[in-house]
Amino acid sequence: MPTAASTGGKSPPLLAPDADPNNEPNKGDKFYLMPLSIREGNTPSTSYRNMSDQSLSTTSETRQDLPQAITPKPPEIIGLNEEPTPPRRPKMTVVLSVAAMILFILAIGGWKAWQISQAIAMGKAFHMPPDAVTSLKIAEQKSTPVLEAVGSLASPQGVMLSADLPGVVTSISFESGSHATNGQLLIQLDTRQEEAQLRTAKAKQELAKHNLERNTGLRRGQIIAEYAFEESKSQFDAAQASLEEIQAMIDRKTIRAPFAGDLGIRQINAGQYLKSGDPIVQLESLDPIYANFALPQQNLGTLRVGEPVLMQADGLPGKVFTGSITAINSMVDTSTRNIQIQATFPNPGHILRSGMFAGIQVQLPESERVIMIPATSIQYAPYGDSVFVIESMKDPQGKEYMGVREQTVTLGKTKGDQITVLKGLKPGDEIATSGIFKLRQGGAVKVSNSGVQPGNDPAPKPTDS
Repeated sequence: MPTAASTGGKSPPLLAPDADPNNEPNKGDKFYLMPLSIREGNTPSTSYRNMSDQSLSTTSETRQDLPQAITPKPPEIIGLNEEPTPPRRPKMTVVLSVAAMILFILAIGGWKAWQISQAIAMGKAFHMPPDAVTSLKIAEQKSTPVLEAVGSLASPQGVMLSADLPGVVTSISFESGSHATNGQLLIQLDTRQEEAQLRTAKAKQELAKHNLERNTGLRRGQIIAEYAFEESKSQFDAAQASLEEIQAMIDRKTIRAPFAGDLGIRQINAGQYLKSGDPIVQLESLDPIYANFALPQQNLGTLRVGEPVLMQADGLPGKVFTGSITAINSMVDTSTRNIQIQATFPNPGHILRSGMFAGIQVQLPESERVIMIPATSIQYAPYGDSVFVIESMKDPQGKEYMGVREQTVTLGKTKGDQITVLKGLKPGDEIATSGIFKLRQGGAVKVSNSGVQPGNDPAPKPTDS
């Protein structure tokens, strides 16, 4: 056998006999050094053929001498550049597999198509049950046009009494919240200094008057010159003016009610020093009382002095006051394009006070016929308000049924539970008044007016719940 020295110091490769593997080896058989790749079955491996043709030629006798125990199965030696031959599969198996897959896919697709067709048929055959609603037939109503506004109350005469001249309060002659008559004494300031000056002025005035009377007699007799008479007359006039000036100062420190009215809460106390302009008490004339409000200039042509006005004031629920327009402003406000209106209301009990907030309704004389519908029948939307008109319809099979048609409307003023429809409906139309949230265009409905009806009162009253 070859040794490691004969192979360049490397371990010898597998010894492959160049003989028939079915024969047992003889003692004289030759073995050659070969790197072999043996594959069993179809497993390929690499083989190097570096030996000469002479080494590969052995006699059949040598092959026959190999023992059968070394290689029970002949190895397959494959070169480096040779490709293994793949095993052959039966073509009929592949064809049958593809055909089975195609048939399976077609079966699944047909089953799904049948399911979809059945669902479509059921959908076409299904009909939504009709929605139960209440209805109302449209009819025109006679209505009196009303212009609504908000305003505030003001007294015909109202003033905050204040001190004209500075001084000390010596007496207060009224009670807070009392009624004052025209000219009634309210406040008296200290006038002792002015009263002393008044007495001096009166003495000078008496002297000047006596001199004037004496010089008048002398002038008739032409005893004195005309100059002396005019001088005495001038002195009398100056004394009289000084007297009146001092009297006016005393009157300015004596504060009286300038008109009849109700007094408010006093702002001063006895002995208090008042400066000029300090507030004392509010005085208001409350009967009658004014209501000032504004209306758009579009309504100017329908307004007339004397037209009736209804008013409801906050804080006095259930009370309606009747008055009339007494004044219309001569100009329109350029910033709001509104015109100021003033109405007068009798107020004998003085229950209306200046500054109160009030709701105003101006009743115009012209009456008109309008369409009023319940507010519950309107479907509000940003793109436009609408109602559902009930009418006879036909389904795709030509069968008639009661359905609804959505109709866009233009709304006007609100009056109680009702809203005026300016455009979109005509007398005789029947509309749904309840249950509109579940309705749709062309949907079937069932009218049931035997139950509870929605509110349709132009002047509703609250009830206990």
